[in-house]
Amino acid sequence: MMPFSDEDLYIAVKNYLPKIEEYVKSHQGTMKLLGVKNGVIYIELGGTCNGCSMSTMTTKMVVQRKLRELIHPELVVESIFPGQEDSLPKDLYRA
Repeated sequence: MMPFSDEDLYIAVKNYLPKIEEYVKSHQGTMKLLGVKNGVIYIELGGTCNGCSMSTMTTKMVVQRKLRELIHPELVVESIFPGQEDSLPKDLYRA
């Protein structure tokens, strides 16, 4: 069970994401925080990451791993590509 509210997680992720985003930018990619729902962080990968076969590895081995170190070891990161926003939970927390 995640000991943080969706709002708390959103704020924490928003603060840490710019540091993690440097890796994505180094590959000419972009990353945007879409929202949080029940401990799941939803991000959008764009630029060269959009459609890249390594985007799942970037999401799990870079973004999720670092956020787990910095915030909580049980949080999950899911990436959504541009145009797939309709697959997001309807009651996603967004600031």
